[in-house]
Amino acid sequence: MADASAPNSAAPRKDLSATGRISVIGLAMMTVAAVVSLRGLPLMAVEGTTLLFYIGFAAFIFLIPAALVAAELGGMFAHSTGGVYDWVKAPFGARAGFVAIWLQWIQNVVWYPTVLAFAAATLAYVIGRPDLADNGIYTGTVIIAAYWFATAIALTGTGAAARFTSLGFLLGTVVPGLLIIALGAAWIADGQTMAFLDGTTLTGGTAHVHLFPHISGLSSLAFLGGIVLLFAGVEVHAVHANELKDPSRDFPKAILLSVVVIVALFLLGSLALASIVPAGQIALDQGPMQAFDIALKGFGLGWLVPILALLIALGALAGVMSWITGPSRGLLRTARDGELPPFLARTNKNGVQVTILLIQGGIVTVLALLYFVLKNVSVAFFLLSAMTITLYLVMYMMMYAAAVRLRFTHPDADRSYRVPGGTPGLLIVAGTGFAGVAFAFVTSFFPPSQLPVGSPLTYVAVVAAGFVVFIGLPILIHALKRPSWVQSAHAEP
Repeated sequence: MADASAPNSAAPRKDLSATGRISVIGLAMMTVAAVVSLRGLPLMAVEGTTLLFYIGFAAFIFLIPAALVAAELGGMFAHSTGGVYDWVKAPFGARAGFVAIWLQWIQNVVWYPTVLAFAAATLAYVIGRPDLADNGIYTGTVIIAAYWFATAIALTGTGAAARFTSLGFLLGTVVPGLLIIALGAAWIADGQTMAFLDGTTLTGGTAHVHLFPHISGLSSLAFLGGIVLLFAGVEVHAVHANELKDPSRDFPKAILLSVVVIVALFLLGSLALASIVPAGQIALDQGPMQAFDIALKGFGLGWLVPILALLIALGALAGVMSWITGPSRGLLRTARDGELPPFLARTNKNGVQVTILLIQGGIVTVLALLYFVLKNVSVAFFLLSAMTITLYLVMYMMMYAAAVRLRFTHPDADRSYRVPGGTPGLLIVAGTGFAGVAFAFVTSFFPPSQLPVGSPLTYVAVVAAGFVVFIGLPILIHALKRPSWVQSAHAEP
């Protein structure tokens, strides 16, 4: 018997005359904005020339398959607003759908302290105290204060948040990103030492270029999961594939263009950072500012450092603002479907999911306390990133599995876009993506050999405990679900 929640061939198509269409370039740039962040540059730059391997893996084994599969699912569920919740619920049931949307939400909650730690590190340059970036108490305090500031704005409604996000992305990500690429080019043209070439320059000595990582164990590849996560988020805008003029023709173009731009920005930006700052000195939470500090002072433009620091901090906060209500809105949908206790479905006068945001803030505050107890800020930064990785990658595995199952159970359902190659094509694309995600998932539990993590056992225990707790909670909540929750949800006006 077909799942009642699954779409069928008779489902009405979305009326694009009412919503308008999106251009290929427009959708590509929306995808770029959802993925690209300066926060990721240090994670790649610390790998030197082997970053070419990591970026290639992330782009072809993760980014492209995720975008293509999400586009098919987005077109198939064009009439719904539940996103990954509906995608997974249709083939696997309500519990699986709830787990999927929960993982998309909770991984963002765990991610917030890492991006705000990046903001804290850049703010240290604004006040002329870059040494504070290595101070866990300072970093934790800024994370907590900045997050509750963002939450306060979010509670006022979407208008102010949208304006803040747009301006912050432009001034805090685009402008500094292009500048760091330009500085890297100027650094090389000026004949300066290229740090990632073992102390040699392009015109002198013998450069030691390593295109593949030296693998002595899975700990050598632990950064792989973190780099893969930098390319995550493409599924957010794949749901707009059906708004293109010709989805089957235009969506691949939009994806190809976005992949080229994303890879170019990450590649050029991280190489510029790696050229200016030696790998052993790159801090994961302040890499771009280290590059700006060295290069701008070298060119006699040191006065620009605090200005750029303020802009980058603004961009990081805008990144948080852009995500703070989105995934939690998906969780609100599940609460209104009776998957969560009724009190979590409460909204304020502005229609914002107030209870969920307050709980979200409480979790972020607790996670930020890790910075108070761990001596090395970069280790705390990566530890939280590892927790984020494990949660998000499971969601992607569920997404791939859902797409494959729906091809077999609902082959004739209306899809405005299909992964090319028929069912075999989908199996290859989804299988490749699933395998890449699964491999990155496994490596995420190994302490990185590039960081002084202290006790490897403690590192693995913390990451594993975080994974078990955060993935176990939705399963437990679903098991405790009461009929009154559904009745209360149906009673809502």
